[in-house]
Amino acid sequence: MKAAIVRGSGQTPVYGDFAEPLPGVGENRIAVTAAAISQVVKSRASGSHYSASGQFPFVVGIDGVGRLEDGSRVYFVLPNAPYGSMAERAVVSASRCLPLPDGLDDVTAAAIANPGMSSWAAYTERARLKAGETVLVNGATGTSGRLAVQIARHLGAKKIIATARNASALKSVAALGADVTIPLVEDSAALERALQQQFAEGVDVVIDYLWGRSAELLLTAGAKAGRDAVPIRFVQIGSMSGSDITLPGAVLRSSAIELMGSGIGSVSLDRLVDSIRALLHATVPAGLQIATTPVPLQDVERAWPDDDSTRRTVFTVAS
Repeated sequence: MKAAIVRGSGQTPVYGDFAEPLPGVGENRIAVTAAAISQVVKSRASGSHYSASGQFPFVVGIDGVGRLEDGSRVYFVLPNAPYGSMAERAVVSASRCLPLPDGLDDVTAAAIANPGMSSWAAYTERARLKAGETVLVNGATGTSGRLAVQIARHLGAKKIIATARNASALKSVAALGADVTIPLVEDSAALERALQQQFAEGVDVVIDYLWGRSAELLLTAGAKAGRDAVPIRFVQIGSMSGSDITLPGAVLRSSAIELMGSGIGSVSLDRLVDSIRALLHATVPAGLQIATTPVPLQDVERAWPDDDSTRRTVFTVAS
């Protein structure tokens, strides 16, 4: 079969021939129609993600959309290595195949599942977001962050604060439901004052896609200005600004901050799949928006380096 293949560490996927997977007991054979690039897909392809197998060559991609042999449309996730979703066919455990609701097209479903799941699981499984609470999304201008703002509104957040490094892109996030936008490019004193003001007014949940310096500022502001003994659930998801932070012990001792992560390992696989199921069924009724760039799979080598955080590249496979 034709597939997007990574032949060695750090190499860009290439379009070529790969042995076709054979279904075992309890597995579905899927004719793939669409599969999207995501941060975890890029990290696993480069070998830098903590869940990367280190086995080469392999077919890239962790999830996608396709047709079962009876013609029904499904979203699927986590084919067994060395097989991935960016191929003509995939074999996946039946428990990791979800029927797609009517009205949700293949490209949108493939594009929204992973970035939308990241905040949906963080809100529902880790932070246990309640209707009427206040949410701060750190890194709100990327695909995942923009969805995190929309999903927070859908799940009943009363107030949504959006922070990001791209000040101009933040303007469009307000139209998606953010009540307050704070660019992370202000001078340190002004930024600290703006963050402390929001924590003084009350922040219940922080969804963090950046980590690095901005996370340090948020944690410090929450410790200084947050209300005594009132928890702030800080959920770490991505590390776009850096993989490490400096965290003084006093930040945790002097506050009720609850620091946690959300992702593969901190949430069980079946609960992550349940989060994707809920997200897919909410996408059309909630009017969730995601920008996409469909590209034929045979153009993977050309399109791979052009993918960015503003539009989701979705590789399509002709049936």
